[in-house]
Amino acid sequence: MRSFFSLLTFLLSLVIYAGDSGDNLKQEEVEVVMGIDKILTVDFAMHTLLSVGNNALLNYQVVPQKREIVLKGQRAGQTSVTVRDTLGNIRRKYRVNITTNGQSQVVSELKEFIGDVEGLEIGIKGGKVYVGGEIVVPDDIGKVFVILERYPDVIRLYEISNQTKRVVAQNMQEEIQRNNLPNITVRVVNGTFWLEGVVPSEDQRELALRFAEGFIPQYNLQPLAGQASRIESTSRKAIIQNFITVNPEKEPPPPQAKMIKIMAQFVELSKDYIRRFGMKWTPALTSGGGTISFGKTTTDGVTSKSDGTFSGTISNLIPRLASIKSAGYARIVESGMILTEDKVKANISKSSSTPFTVGTNEFQRSLSLDTGFNLEVQPQIMGEEAIQLSIGFSVKIQKGSNGSTDNKVQTRIVVKSKESAVVGGITFNESQTDYDRDPTGGSDTVDAETGFAFFSFVRSKAYTLNKSQFVVFITPEIVESASASTKEIRRKFRQRKR
Repeated sequence: MRSFFSLLTFLLSLVIYAGDSGDNLKQEEVEVVMGIDKILTVDFAMHTLLSVGNNALLNYQVVPQKREIVLKGQRAGQTSVTVRDTLGNIRRKYRVNITTNGQSQVVSELKEFIGDVEGLEIGIKGGKVYVGGEIVVPDDIGKVFVILERYPDVIRLYEISNQTKRVVAQNMQEEIQRNNLPNITVRVVNGTFWLEGVVPSEDQRELALRFAEGFIPQYNLQPLAGQASRIESTSRKAIIQNFITVNPEKEPPPPQAKMIKIMAQFVELSKDYIRRFGMKWTPALTSGGGTISFGKTTTDGVTSKSDGTFSGTISNLIPRLASIKSAGYARIVESGMILTEDKVKANISKSSSTPFTVGTNEFQRSLSLDTGFNLEVQPQIMGEEAIQLSIGFSVKIQKGSNGSTDNKVQTRIVVKSKESAVVGGITFNESQTDYDRDPTGGSDTVDAETGFAFFSFVRSKAYTLNKSQFVVFITPEIVESASASTKEIRRKFRQRKR
């Protein structure tokens, strides 16, 4: 028995050796047409590497699971193909004859022109040359389109990849939103680009569509359903569907002009000082006693005559001293406030009249003394809260009981909001000194019926000093509205109980 198994092993070794040489295998004739794949099926587990006599003429693909060999002709000619099993033994020999015809020639030319386009397939099916697949780079569609224009019989089954379309849609959306259309979105639905969102005008709707079209090549980018001529026209869709809704916005109201509050204050300070000193001595003799008269005779002599007893009373025998010292102080404040728009002239004024009479008896007449103030201003906002003011300001105030002073300022200045500026002022100084005038009490008055003055002696000195000055302050302030300063006005004019 053991000798039998040894003999059997020896015989199998001879068979394997003979199979490994492949000398007894007959070459099978196989014809492959360029552009048409040839599939060969074997009944053993084959090695994935085949021995091809000329790789320039033939290419192949092994499918071990199906025990299939796919032969692809590259050029016309003849070559050999050797197939081994997984143990390395030669199991098949093929003589491959690669031929060409009109279709295979077209396939060869198309592969040379557009075979490098990613995702594109070129082949022959059903006796027709076709170009299909999903193109990854959109710009390659233009290249494919130009080449296929020379081959009108080629079936076109290609379209752009859905993943690529999603990338294009994202780029569309970013570009549209970057151009002040933030409410527009783009998505891919059934191979087409949908523009969605809401815009305020038809012009913006068309603008979004133009931006989207800029990302689409000028060649057809529709899915196959939209390209097939046999599909009903209702099924054909443009590559871009514009579903943007126009919702017109109401025109916004014109911007409200800024309001400017202007405060003007007139301050006048006046001081007066009077100092007088005098001595008056006017003795007088009352009537009722004797008289002495002196005269001139016809001969130019001097004569005298007395009548009665020489007697009388001397009044004002003792000299009288009179002095006065007085000082006065007054502070007059007038203020006005006005609210106006930017670049609009405004005016506010206040006046009062005080009646008085002059003259006596039939020469008496009535007059009036007018006082008050007037503010005229035109503001203009210059930027950074700077305000240019064209100002006309006048104040007329009463001085004592018989006169008034009139103060005016006309200028143009630039002041920041809420800051005050002095726009004008006048200072007036007056001093006066009087000597040997009738002091307080008036001049000498002696009644002729009661007596007469022996003599009159007056010695006096009077010093008068008057000072007056006025200043005008302007304070502009930018406010949001006319009601913004109401609270402050109420506070200033509120009645307070004391």
